[in-house]
Amino acid sequence: MTVHEAAAPATERPHGAPRTAAAFRAVYGAAPEGVWAAPGRVNLIGEHTDYNDGFVMPLALPHTTIAAASARPDGVLRLHSGGAEGGIVELRVDDLRPASDGGWAAYPAGIAWAMREAGLPVGGADLHFDSTVPTGAGLSSSAALEVVTALALNDLYALGLEPLRLAQLAQRAENAFVGVPCGIMDQTAAACCTPGHALFLDARDLSLRQVPFDLAGEGLRLLVVDTRVKHELGDGAYAERRAGCERGARALGVRALRDVPHALLPEALPKLAGEPVVQDLVRHIVTENHRVEEVVARLDAGDTRAIGALLTEGHRSLRDDFKISCAELDLAVDTAVTAGALGARMTGGGFGGSAIVLVEEADAQRVTDAVTTAFATAGHTAPRIFTAVPGAGACRLA
Repeated sequence: MTVHEAAAPATERPHGAPRTAAAFRAVYGAAPEGVWAAPGRVNLIGEHTDYNDGFVMPLALPHTTIAAASARPDGVLRLHSGGAEGGIVELRVDDLRPASDGGWAAYPAGIAWAMREAGLPVGGADLHFDSTVPTGAGLSSSAALEVVTALALNDLYALGLEPLRLAQLAQRAENAFVGVPCGIMDQTAAACCTPGHALFLDARDLSLRQVPFDLAGEGLRLLVVDTRVKHELGDGAYAERRAGCERGARALGVRALRDVPHALLPEALPKLAGEPVVQDLVRHIVTENHRVEEVVARLDAGDTRAIGALLTEGHRSLRDDFKISCAELDLAVDTAVTAGALGARMTGGGFGGSAIVLVEEADAQRVTDAVTTAFATAGHTAPRIFTAVPGAGACRLA
């Protein structure tokens, strides 16, 4: 498998609107009022820091979830996905309740619920979804589905909401309706990223900065290694770590772990000696926030290659302190670095999903082959490896 072959699905976006519109017509018997897209994302650095009021730095992928949609006057919400088994899921917007619908449909249904809960005049709609964002790969397929639904309903009902507000509503839907206590990063990336940039986000005040990230122009490439190990963030492990971080903040007398200065970490950790698990969680969050700031500083200085060591350091922290890696992720990272990568780390919520690998353009194929061979030797399912090209946030396609 070559890098270029693996990256082929990234061409979906320019050609997706007509196909999704045609699929909508086949399902619902009429043309849609519009077609919208929202991307998956890969997080360059800043893992599990967003719900600790910290710093994150995602970038949008070319892989997208595309929605064709039309408004309905009768308060009925009909949902259909080209990638899900079963037919149309039909709900009434007046009857939507948190956790009232399981499966994939909870994500778009949650958007309608969150908008109505916020007092927005959202009624029924017909929606059909197609997606090239790998599910369960730590690339935020759920946020792409949420944000594309939010953007479609925003336009269909002329709500006039800005991208960041759509991201907040999408987070509300996932937290309160679906039941996943995620932070704001994934939805903000899907809504607000711009091509050729990584998004530096302060999760406390939601200030955004687009940081130039032109890898191709520097002779570099960022590979995504989808281990094909599926993760489910709603299984309690994510919530356990969030609760542990909040416990650590209370013990240290701060609003959130973002308020623990990196320089004072040696003084803070002994105060948590009675709770070693919380101590490890705190160590990761404080050092990870510092790594985000260091990555931004290096990119601002034009020293992109220097961020590689920070990526690898971040993986060790996620593996040893936050304990959310797995054998496949560790193998991908260790093999890539041994094969000459500048740096690598797991990305996303953890317990499976994907790793990112920063490589020289000339080394990309060698590193790809090394990781693929290592997985085969270990008896793992072959990974899916593609190049991450910083793309655009959600937009209307037609």
